[in-house]
Amino acid sequence: MKPTDSELEILHLLWELGPSTVRAVNDQLNTRREVGYTTTLKLLQIMHEKGLVSRSEAARTHVYTAIVDQSATQSALLQDFVDQTFRGSAMKMVLQALGDHEASASELDEIKALIAQIEQQQKP
Repeated sequence: MKPTDSELEILHLLWELGPSTVRAVNDQLNTRREVGYTTTLKLLQIMHEKGLVSRSEAARTHVYTAIVDQSATQSALLQDFVDQTFRGSAMKMVLQALGDHEASASELDEIKALIAQIEQQQKP
């Protein structure tokens, strides 16, 4: 299931922090923008219902853990973005990104290395 922007923000925190209480997630969200505790709690409850996070109820405070894989989630969201925005063309997306952003020499080297790696994998 595709997470909303707010849910994705919480997933990023859970991927970074590991299992966390509502208070810990809310405190981290509040370093970026003001979010009420009950809003964070409700979002985590919805995410639990959607199967994005698990909830441990062993302690007095519930501890939430991301159960969706970070890499798989990012890949699916990126594919959706490429499909919807660039009609499925990764090349158009990359050209747009490189045209709108001045890449550093090290970024360009990494891009070249990735292209070389992909070319090696595609050789019979």
